[in-house]
Amino acid sequence: MPTKTIPLLPCVAVEPTVAFYEALGFTVAHLQTRPYLYLALALNDVEVHFKEPSPHLAPAEELSGGALVMVDDVTEFHRSFADGLRRGYGRILATGLPRLTRLRPAQSRFSLYDPSGNCVLFINHDESDIEYGGSGALSGLAKAHDNVRNFRDFKNDDALAARAMDAALNRFRASATRVDVARALADRAELDVALGDHARAAEVRAELSAMELSDGERTSIASELTALDQIEQWMA
Repeated sequence: MPTKTIPLLPCVAVEPTVAFYEALGFTVAHLQTRPYLYLALALNDVEVHFKEPSPHLAPAEELSGGALVMVDDVTEFHRSFADGLRRGYGRILATGLPRLTRLRPAQSRFSLYDPSGNCVLFINHDESDIEYGGSGALSGLAKAHDNVRNFRDFKNDDALAARAMDAALNRFRASATRVDVARALADRAELDVALGDHARAAEVRAELSAMELSDGERTSIASELTALDQIEQWMA
C-alpha cells in the first residue's frame, strides 16, 4: 500500500464544519464526539481529518492549521466549490469565516478557510515559481505590478496589495505606457471591490473609462477587465 499523508486539523465546532465541507461536496467518512472528537471528511482522493482544538485557539486569527492540495487544474475545483456554496448557503462565502477566496483568470491557486480558521490551499502542480519583487524580465510599473500580484494571489493580502499598487502608480505612472497604467487601474479597482470600498472602485473605474482605451488596448488588458467584472459579481 502506498504511503499517504492526511492533514489533522483542529475543529472548534463540529456542525458548522460539517455543513461547510458538505456544501463544497465533501462527505463525512467518520464522526465521533466521545470519548474524544474525531471527524474525517473526503472528496474523492482529498481527505481532511479533525481533532479537538487547543483551548487557546483563536479561529479569527486564521493561524489554526492548514493543508496543501496539489491538483492538475484548480479551475474546476473552484467552480464546483462556488456552485456548492451557492446551493448550500444561497451565496458565495467570500469574506469572514468560513470562506472561499476568489480565482482570477490564469491564477494557479485558491484557498478555503473553514469555521475553525484552518486554510486548505489548492495549487496547480505546474504552478510557476514566485519572483519576489516582480519578474526580472519586466521593469517600471509592469515589474511593480507583478510584485503586487504576489501579495494578492499568494499572500492573500488585498490591503497590502492595494497599498503596493498605489505606491507603484505614484512612482512609475508618468513613465509607464498607457496599457500598463490601464492594467494597473483595472487591478486597483478589483482590489477596491474585494476590500468593500465601492466608492473608491467607482472612482478608479471612472479614471479608467476616461482613458478612452482603443480596442487594441482593451484586448491587451482583457484578463484584468474580466477579473474586475467577475469580482463585482462574486461580491454582490
